[in-house]
Amino acid sequence: MSSEIPPQVQNQLAQLQQVQQQAQALAMQKNQMESMKKESEMALEELEKLSDDAVVYRAVGDLQIQSNKDDTITKLKERLETLSLRLQSTTRQEERISKRFTQLQEQLKQAMGTQGQ
Repeated sequence: MSSEIPPQVQNQLAQLQQVQQQAQALAMQKNQMESMKKESEMALEELEKLSDDAVVYRAVGDLQIQSNKDDTITKLKERLETLSLRLQSTTRQEERISKRFTQLQEQLKQAMGTQGQ
């Protein structure tokens, strides 16, 4: 069957599959970042409820390091800002991938003569 499909259409199908895989990978990354952002927001919210002299620990790799509240709040806010920027970038990438996917679908429809069906 694949020998009946013109090489140009095979190439477009391969591109379509590749774009679809990229879209899936981006969606997974975005979900992971959204989850991390939500966790950081919850941690920040709880941290701000603590008294200024509360003993606070934060994760540094595999270790838990004692830290002061203000430094930990600053680090969490920086993390939230970084995650927000990465989420914006990922959203823009998703939009570009989506447009590319739609473009390839239309090209395939035209190439296979199924336009308008």
